[in-house]
Amino acid sequence: MIKISLLSDTHSYIDNKILELCSGADEIWHAGDIGSLHVTEALQTVAPVRAVYGNIDDTRIRAVWPLHQRFKAQDVDVWITHIGGYPGRYSPAVKPEIYQKPPKLFICGHSHILKVMNDKKLGILHMNPGAIGKHGFHKVRTMLRFKITADRIHELEVVELPR
Repeated sequence: MIKISLLSDTHSYIDNKILELCSGADEIWHAGDIGSLHVTEALQTVAPVRAVYGNIDDTRIRAVWPLHQRFKAQDVDVWITHIGGYPGRYSPAVKPEIYQKPPKLFICGHSHILKVMNDKKLGILHMNPGAIGKHGFHKVRTMLRFKITADRIHELEVVELPR
């Protein structure tokens, strides 16, 4: 079993509360718009980080983090990207691969809107943790925490923080 803290759209913002919420995680996943490498460096003091760059991220961040991360977590095929869309409205950049070789868990950020939904047609669980940073239109900062055991994603928890 592994415990995951999932966040996105920090836009250079990290504080002790976010780090505290990530403590206890086996891995922290960041779905882009990091804003500054000090964010992922701070997260790495808590747990190993997997991250992707987003549309606001500069060349320094893009030199460290890729556009896509596709990997196995236990027995779950995971794909993280920043701009991915959601079931029924996948981004044209990811749509061909999603349909040819769907992951079990597809994660993206970008919208600042927390969304967890099933793509029943492709057998994909889609997660967008919303935005944990303070930049943007969102009224509540959000992230997700969950566990993966073998091929099962479970104990999903939504974390909300005031803006």
